Amino acid sequence: LHVAESGGGLVQPGGSLTLSCSASGRNLGGYAIAWFRQVPGKEREGVSCLAESVLKDGRTVYSESAAGRFATSIDNAKSTVYLQMNTLKPEDTAVYYCAVDAIFGAGCAEYTTYDKFDYWGQGTQVTVAS
Repeated sequence: LHVAESGGGLVQPGGSLTLSCSASGRNLGGYAIAWFRQVPGKEREGVSCLAESVLKDGRTVYSESAAGRFATSIDNAKSTVYLQMNTLKPEDTAVYYCAVDAIFGAGCAEYTTYDKFDYWGQGTQVTVAS
């Protein structure tokens, strides 16, 4: 399964950016799809997770730093997952990765655990600067 992210770039503080994730054109409905980010010298950080298999209240989860500013969603064709990032801050600067859990229906429990996810994209750089 080839996972690919797109949509990174340079944005000013307070701006918005939307990242996209696709996986070989596969139907991603029912799988847990997470977004992570990493800056040099630090561990990869879980930002959000989406799992349509989960009951509505647990379908999306966010890290403390992302809650209220970021939103993850999946398109109607279930082939692309998005991360809408608003009110961006310089500390959001990182390489953002999309990750897919190979187990159907697994949900987003322990989504911040790197080993939970089986497929990873190459990452897309997001830089927030004036």
